[in-house]
Amino acid sequence: MKWLAILFTLFILLVIVAADAGILSHYVGFIYRIPWGDKAGHFILYGILTLLLNLAIFRSRPDQRRSLLAVKLGLTLALLIGLEEFSQQFFSHRTFDLVDLSFSYMGLVCFSWVAVKTNT
Repeated sequence: MKWLAILFTLFILLVIVAADAGILSHYVGFIYRIPWGDKAGHFILYGILTLLLNLAIFRSRPDQRRSLLAVKLGLTLALLIGLEEFSQQFFSHRTFDLVDLSFSYMGLVCFSWVAVKTNT
């Protein structure tokens, strides 16, 4: 689980760098033509990231309460996600969008709940 979480984190970082460089739309531009497609992307990508990281942390710290670990990870990710969305103002190919940020946070919360309720 740890390696899957690491690989998905690297994938998310690659997506962010590609978007900042303005080349992401060449590969997934169709998503922006789907109504609310980019919002669903924020929800799903950050949700999966949250789920994988939570499950990896749960396995590495079985002696601690899952809910407490999920809250700590969630707050850390929320800060990083917020900083990344805020930083978009400084890239010509990106725009800060509070709705994108909201969908990212909703994915974080929903998938944290799934992780806590999972019996693995």
